[in-house]
Amino acid sequence: MPASDPILEQLRKEVLLDQPADIREKDSGTPSRTFSGPRDLGSLGAVPQGEGKFLFRVWAPFARRVELCLEGPDRKTVEMEVDAQGYHAIRLSGVPTGTPYRFRLDGTVLRPDPASRWQPDGVHAPSRTWDWTSPIGVSLPERSVWSGHALRDLIFYELHVGTFSEEGSFDGVLDRLADLSDLGITAVELMPLGQYPGDRNWGYDGVYPFAVQHSYGGPEGLLRLVRGCHDRGLSVFLDVVCNHLGPEGNYLSCFGPYFSHTTRTPWGDALNFDESESDHVRHYFLENIRYWTDVFGIDGFRFDAVHAIRDQSAHPFLSDVAWIAGEIEKQRGRPVHLVAESNLNDRRTVLPQEKNGIGFHSQWNDDFHHALHVALTGEQSGYYADFSGVSDLREALARGFVYRGSYAPSFGHRRGSPSEDLPGASFVVFAQNHDQVGNRMSGDRLGASLSSVQLRLAAALVILSPCLPLLFMGEEYGETNPFLYFTSHGDPDLIRSVREGRKGEFEGFGWSGEVPDPQDPQTFLRSRLSGLPPEGRDPEGRRDLFAFYRRLIELRKTLPALSLPGRMDDPGNRVSEPADNLLVLRRSGDGKSAGILLNLSGMPRRCPASFVFGRGVGRIVKELDSCDAEWGGGGSSVPDVFPGWGIAEEWIGLNPFQMVLLTGSDK
Repeated sequence: MPASDPILEQLRKEVLLDQPADIREKDSGTPSRTFSGPRDLGSLGAVPQGEGKFLFRVWAPFARRVELCLEGPDRKTVEMEVDAQGYHAIRLSGVPTGTPYRFRLDGTVLRPDPASRWQPDGVHAPSRTWDWTSPIGVSLPERSVWSGHALRDLIFYELHVGTFSEEGSFDGVLDRLADLSDLGITAVELMPLGQYPGDRNWGYDGVYPFAVQHSYGGPEGLLRLVRGCHDRGLSVFLDVVCNHLGPEGNYLSCFGPYFSHTTRTPWGDALNFDESESDHVRHYFLENIRYWTDVFGIDGFRFDAVHAIRDQSAHPFLSDVAWIAGEIEKQRGRPVHLVAESNLNDRRTVLPQEKNGIGFHSQWNDDFHHALHVALTGEQSGYYADFSGVSDLREALARGFVYRGSYAPSFGHRRGSPSEDLPGASFVVFAQNHDQVGNRMSGDRLGASLSSVQLRLAAALVILSPCLPLLFMGEEYGETNPFLYFTSHGDPDLIRSVREGRKGEFEGFGWSGEVPDPQDPQTFLRSRLSGLPPEGRDPEGRRDLFAFYRRLIELRKTLPALSLPGRMDDPGNRVSEPADNLLVLRRSGDGKSAGILLNLSGMPRRCPASFVFGRGVGRIVKELDSCDAEWGGGGSSVPDVFPGWGIAEEWIGLNPFQMVLLTGSDK
């Protein structure tokens, strides 16, 4: 393109002047040698500039020349201006929302935009422009004043948009927000939304992190959902994948060194976060976080499998994420919470950066899940072989991780670090989630195998725990439909590979039967929720279980004694095992104590009342009993009130799988 082109000449000046000083004057002066935040390398993708203008910008150091190819009725091809960093850019006017475009690399291959905001025609098709400053076709209520939630107030509800409702869309979720609000949860956690191949997928095979899955309703559908959640007082968390991208439709390697030359993940090439040019790869994913928060108002993120993020740098990528989240939080005046999924049991994940930690706020605690699962089901194959049930559940409730540096047989090495001094909010606990259900061969939920009284016991252990609770969609009413692994790939070789891989995953568990075909549409349809039945048509007692969950959440929110401890080993958070398969959680706060008795066996158990509260407690009141008829139970012998000072000789008898919550005034 000739240098005399006035548009490119102006763009050259604007793009250059838009860049931070360390890019404009790369070799001038003495650069700072201390960390002051990740490099801001400018916008990516097709960014609206107002009045029909878009700035198109892509990092493509592998290409000497990049052309923007606008497709559709008004076809146009324009060469983009390149800077010394390998960023190619052009600003154009008269580009309406929905214009299809691709980039031509060195005059040969055409590729979609790596930072595409909209891929309505699939992962191999052209990208389309989207003006989020004035979205069309979307009806939004007035933006309400929204301050978010403090970390300690989060009660998560994880859902998959495609299977949560019959519509399989954001609007389908929006229609059921009243039930979630009534339940009492405070945070909706959405499984990954980045555009993936086809219209059926868990989302972890996404290849366009900026593009909202079109089959769910695209970016404008997500705008409606987030606004609707905020209007009902619900935070919105998004599950993001920064350890790999899916294989089908993944064209990043055509543009630059996005992937590591030295390592892989179990699911594909590892991303380049610590090798040459890795600052630009980091920038791509950090801009993605900014996009979700700035455009959609996302309140927090769950980072998938951070143990698979290969990064040996002195300042890891995840620390950059924490830094960026802190900056966004300051700018918009409300929290941006970060939750990690990790199998490392590494305390550094949730330590502040000033204490040489990563700076995330919380992390999923699989140890809690595994111990609870073994205690309730007796299953001990695969990784469940590492856990003994009730005694390990006691460890998780009292200290956080079960494995805090000891040898884990299924891993074949020592695992974990000390966690007893960490705050309760450092851990997210659950009885079910998409992984622990969907990665079972039959996708079977606890609702399909446990009795209603066992389900109530599991709910109490999660919701009344000294940690942040997470519910998996449908568990609040005992959903029995499976949640299976499903895909809609277009590559025959990939389809075959996924089928074989799923079979291999289950070998260590000894499960028998045929593995459901991920590619079969019926696998997806079987995974849809059947839903909470209407009043008067509930033979399975699902509404009773829903009411029990709602009461548990209400008590968690209103009883000071159930507030989260500043340390897991706080004296106010004591967990004991006075008898076989019997747990007692003793919590205190605001002059009151709470005693939670849980019988995890199929046999009756007895516990002295003095063991729960000691001898110096006043009048004791029963706040909740899982065996009461109100919840569909068969009745209980635990009285509603104990006299207080005379309880020394009182015994509390518990039915099989019964839980009881008692409160008393401290003396």
